[in-house]
Amino acid sequence: MMRAAIPAPFDRFVAPARARAALWRLGAGLAVIFACYLGLNALAYGAAAALWGSATAHLWLGKLAAATTPASALLVLASFGPLAAGCGLAAWGLHRRGCMGVGLLRHARQAVLIAAAVYLPALGLWLVFFDSAPNLPAGLWLNLLPLSILAIAVQTLAEEMLFRGYLQVQLAARFRSPLIWFALPAALFGLLHYDPSRMGAAAPLVVVSALIFGLAAADLTTRTGSIGAAWGLHFVNNFAALALVPTTGTITGLGLRVTPYAAADLAAMPVLALADLAPLALTWWILRRRLSV
Repeated sequence: MMRAAIPAPFDRFVAPARARAALWRLGAGLAVIFACYLGLNALAYGAAAALWGSATAHLWLGKLAAATTPASALLVLASFGPLAAGCGLAAWGLHRRGCMGVGLLRHARQAVLIAAAVYLPALGLWLVFFDSAPNLPAGLWLNLLPLSILAIAVQTLAEEMLFRGYLQVQLAARFRSPLIWFALPAALFGLLHYDPSRMGAAAPLVVVSALIFGLAAADLTTRTGSIGAAWGLHFVNNFAALALVPTTGTITGLGLRVTPYAAADLAAMPVLALADLAPLALTWWILRRRLSV
């Protein structure tokens, strides 16, 4: 039976979800999650409009769309906080369970250390072949670093709570086939990264990259029984892409340097886009062998 093949740590993660695995609960849970996400962010916008005027609030919405300044980038990342709150509320309110698993911080710490040991040398190698452009002054970047770390941690935790901690676990409680509980959340994760307005012709490549990341995160969650390893990997990946050398045309407001090419240019350099997956693949390979569950 497919369920018997599920690794024991993940089976323990899924077990509390099986008592309340009806599809209507999953649908209601997703509605709660997105109501929290949209509602709390709308409330924040309303509060800003009340305090500083609707024109100022609308101006900030435009800045958030670009996210080229530290404040706008931090606000974009902080906007994922309500998503995390919604996941926690849905998991407990509709399924009487958590959505992080056992060993969250231990797995996350191990993953951050291993991922950093892979990503930082890979970034150094990239800098040998490409001339990055300066972005934030070093002093400002260092002053912002604690906030950048916190904001990226919130954003990546929220996404892992939704796609792995809530959706993957709840689907595994209801369906036997890994094509549903393993692959479907990863596919949704990839599709939600489709952004032709920022990525241009490279948008499909970004979807493929996000899909591959989603599969790696799903595998780590399945093997460890928590979202900690996926969160740690996601954090380091996004820290490199948001705070160290973000790609020009994406969220660059927290970056120390920026790439000499825009995101849309990756369509003409598919080999480079695929090479960006090498640190992810190597980190995943090491993590699935080294992590203690």
